[in-house]
Amino acid sequence: MILELADIRIQAGKQAEFDVAIQRGLDEVIRHAKGFLGFKVQKGIESPERYLLMIYWATLENHTVDFRESPAFADWRAIVGPYFASAPVVEHFDLLAKSE
Repeated sequence: MILELADIRIQAGKQAEFDVAIQRGLDEVIRHAKGFLGFKVQKGIESPERYLLMIYWATLENHTVDFRESPAFADWRAIVGPYFASAPVVEHFDLLAKSE
């Protein structure tokens, strides 16, 4: 399992609109992607324009190839992209350890 971590900064004052948009994008687009396993979204408390989007993929290629190179990626960006203050910083992680 691969964790995609996207550090998203949105335009000031757009939190309520973005909250709806990101949930819509996850439900309508991401959830149907090949290799999608689940997601979490965290909202910043001290930095209310900052969001951490965590998407779990079966393989790295499910995100970087199957999703990013598909028409679904454009659909996703059309929903959430208008709220971005800057391009999200995206990295991928392998699980090392977890609590039970």
